[in-house]
Amino acid sequence: MESAAIEDDPIDQMSDLMEDIGRLLSDKPDDVFVESEDVDDETVLHLVVPPDDIGRVLGRQGRTARSLRTILAAASAKTDHRFKLDIEEDGA
Repeated sequence: MESAAIEDDPIDQMSDLMEDIGRLLSDKPDDVFVESEDVDDETVLHLVVPPDDIGRVLGRQGRTARSLRTILAAASAKTDHRFKLDIEEDGA
């Protein structure tokens, strides 16, 4: 009995994870999305949030952003693939 999550691409899994967390932090969850970009030997995930929510997603002194990066690193440890997270304002 195989899970659909096992068959998914690790990039899709990490993108979905960051998008879900970003939506939970945002007042406008429908405006949050993630774009992925392959750079050298790693994948950069761009978490794009509305301008009104950028402070909430970054957190005081970047604590929430640091926590998101820690979660991404822990979740991707089994994939043998490096990820980087950039948090951006929509329209920036």
